[in-house]
Amino acid sequence: MTFSRLIVAAFALSASAAAAQQTDLTIALQLEPPHLDPTSAAAGAIDSVLYANVFEGLTRFDQTGAVQPALAQSWEISDDGLTYTFTLAEATFHDGTSFDAEDVKFSLDRARADDSVNAQKPLFEAIETVEVVDARTVRLTLSKPEGNLLFNLAWGDAVIVAPESIETIKSAPVGTGPFRFADWRQGDSITLTAFDDYWGKAPALTEATFKFISDPTAAFAAVMAQDVDAFAGFPAPENLPIFEADPRFQVLVGSTEGETILAMNNGEAPFDNPKVRAAVAHAIDRQAVIDGAMYGYGTPIGTHFAPHNPDYLDLTNLSAFDPEQAKALLAEAGYPDGFETTLKLPPPSYARRGGEIIASQLRAVGIETQITNLEWAQWLEEVFRGKDFGLTIVSHTEPMDISIYARPDYYFQYGAPELVAVFDALGATSDPAERTTLLQDAQRMIAEDHVNAYLFQLAFPTVADARLEGLWQNQPTQATDLTAVRWTQ
Repeated sequence: MTFSRLIVAAFALSASAAAAQQTDLTIALQLEPPHLDPTSAAAGAIDSVLYANVFEGLTRFDQTGAVQPALAQSWEISDDGLTYTFTLAEATFHDGTSFDAEDVKFSLDRARADDSVNAQKPLFEAIETVEVVDARTVRLTLSKPEGNLLFNLAWGDAVIVAPESIETIKSAPVGTGPFRFADWRQGDSITLTAFDDYWGKAPALTEATFKFISDPTAAFAAVMAQDVDAFAGFPAPENLPIFEADPRFQVLVGSTEGETILAMNNGEAPFDNPKVRAAVAHAIDRQAVIDGAMYGYGTPIGTHFAPHNPDYLDLTNLSAFDPEQAKALLAEAGYPDGFETTLKLPPPSYARRGGEIIASQLRAVGIETQITNLEWAQWLEEVFRGKDFGLTIVSHTEPMDISIYARPDYYFQYGAPELVAVFDALGATSDPAERTTLLQDAQRMIAEDHVNAYLFQLAFPTVADARLEGLWQNQPTQATDLTAVRWTQ
């Protein structure tokens, strides 16, 4: 072969390599899951890795928030709204066992059992029986109409699991999704690989590694050095303009279902007093928190409901920033000199940064806070399960989850009977206008009673390689859905 032909061959080989489509992805998240069972924990970080990737439910949310078929390919609803009959996909679990109606029955019965540890057990309370009709058909009979059933079944807490692999689900999850669990290097990363026998459309990616980088400075360095291909929920919003000006990157800023709140322990003094709760709410300058902690990314809220929802009410005026009113309310409640309490903060930037700002604002009206920074496992144990806190800051990222206020055993311990009645009525109606009225009634009730101090709707910035497409911009549920992600040349 002549020298010139060697050069041509070398160039052809190089062009062929350049044209080869990349099929692996390294994507960073700030929070590492405490374990890998989405059906037995409140940590949204589990869904961030596994939802729609490893685990699937009967239904699922798409990136617009709409409910779509998943393992249930179709369904019929009886005229009285009490019977749902689902036709199931022909799918296989990652361990080679078949998926069938028995797995659906096992999963739903486990989620709603008396000893269930499912964090969202009320999602299933309307289900009276789960009946296996045949391998591809399952029938749910309800004790009362539940207009949200298909919506409820799309949550990460309602994914289908198998009895054969349930004992090791927390460390080695087995689902039916397009990716299978491959490896977990705790403190560092989780790796998923494409599942060759997936029942649906095969993903473009063959491997995805989730890297966990909690520190905002380290997050900036990792993205800038292109050590990761994307960072979903980028924790340093002050750096976004740098990436927007760099042609190597794309910046997606989306909305979330994350109502970020200063939660108060309604079950213990002094927060069992509505005047104290109102004082706390009026002591908070929301915009200062948004500007100082989130660099302007976030939408002020006055109740526990997403502003992009058509049923949202702007009730921010009910808890407007007014330190003098806050002091007066404290005096009326019997605390003219204020009081001391705890402020327990989980790892996200909005909590750690926002906590310092809020502590200063509360101090200005006489409320001293003892700040404790907790890792997620500690926060879940002490605050969420143990209810051992005065104040905490957390973003509730579950979709349209205002019904948690009707649960007296929920961590902030509210559950007023009048509100419970509203949600009982909501579950029994499917009329859109009536549902709007009830949802708005619920928003007013919790805002007027100042159950918590409502801060802002969490924005969701993603920084990614400019050649990537298919990443979710918005977060209708806490998920990093990789099913449509691919590299472009």
